[in-house]
Amino acid sequence: MKRRQFLQNTALLQVAALANTSELFARAPLVNKVGLGLFSIPKMLDEDFEGAFAMLGKMGYKEVESFGPYEFSTEKAKSGWAAVTPQLGFKGSGFFNKTAEQFLNAASSNGISIPSMHTDQDTLQTKMGELAEAAHKIGAKYVVLPSVPDAERKTLDDYKRVAEKFNAIGAAAKKEGIKYAYHNHGYGLYKLDDGSMPLDIIFNQTDPGLVYFEMDVYWTVAGGADPVELFKKHKGRYKMMHVKDMKEQKRFSGDGGNATQWIALFPYMTSCGEGVLDLPKILTAAKQNGVDHFFVEQDMVASPEIALKKSVDYIKGLK
Repeated sequence: MKRRQFLQNTALLQVAALANTSELFARAPLVNKVGLGLFSIPKMLDEDFEGAFAMLGKMGYKEVESFGPYEFSTEKAKSGWAAVTPQLGFKGSGFFNKTAEQFLNAASSNGISIPSMHTDQDTLQTKMGELAEAAHKIGAKYVVLPSVPDAERKTLDDYKRVAEKFNAIGAAAKKEGIKYAYHNHGYGLYKLDDGSMPLDIIFNQTDPGLVYFEMDVYWTVAGGADPVELFKKHKGRYKMMHVKDMKEQKRFSGDGGNATQWIALFPYMTSCGEGVLDLPKILTAAKQNGVDHFFVEQDMVASPEIALKKSVDYIKGLK
């Protein structure tokens, strides 16, 4: 009897342990660390750099992604940026007139890390050494191209040349101990006669060990593609994503190939959980297929102290 009672008790304990483990996993957050693309708060960083990071830390953001140009960026990148800042209403970028060490300290003192840096193609091609040096100083693992210049993606042959260029950039990044990734905008997502997309050329003709990807879920949907299907199709290639929501389902007026079409859809961005995108499904697929970093991005959002708090709270609440 004693042996039988012991076995019964042991079995009950095992069942209870399994139940507790299942309950623990059921309660575990879908996204462990919610990040923010700093293009969401450029004016705040310009006006109150330390206060901006303190706000993010208090909200619960754990990662950020910077955007260029930086002090070491090429003159071409800097002059291009200077030409558009009057329309944007702010001038700051990169480390916002701080050293890499000061930038890192502002983040880390608020419990925030910096795994990724956006930069331009010219800097990636000609200043990889300086870019990598800065990345190492702030702890960034990825250097990311936010978009391919308009003139370099007009034809399918252009996309083949882009793939070649990406492989070369990826090899240079790897040599410096960092990783190169490409962030999609809305172009290259339209269907060709054979059912493929121009973006597929970049996926198919780049080395998975050299070229990684960051999905912008908003522009992906606006371009007519299915984020979940892309994550599944290219399992392991996407390592980061920009998380946004859309007030109502919208598509580009054309092929999504120029800034005019992007800007036209800015008013439809909204805080995560307040729009029509099935973010729980999309984020689950992202995590199941290799995405490690999730950056909220609401481009130059009004009232960031309200809108960004809504987004981080929503994502942290997903199980």
